[in-house]
Amino acid sequence: MKHKFATGFLFGIVAAAGAVAGAVLTFKKSYIEPVEEKVDEINANRRKANRKSHAAHQG
Repeated sequence: MKHKFATGFLFGIVAAAGAVAGAVLTFKKSYIEPVEEKVDEINANRRKANRKSHAAHQG
C-alpha cells in the first residue's frame, strides 16, 4: 500500500510541476514576448526618426 501511495504522490507532484511550467510558458509566449516585440519596434522607430531629424538639419 505504501508503494502505491508514494508512486502516486510523486506522479502527482511531477504532473503539477509540468502543468505549472506549461502555464508559465504559455503566458510568456502569449503576453510577454509580444509586448517586448512592440517595445523593440517603438525603439527602432524612435531611432529612425532621430536620424531623419538630424539628417534634415545638415545642410
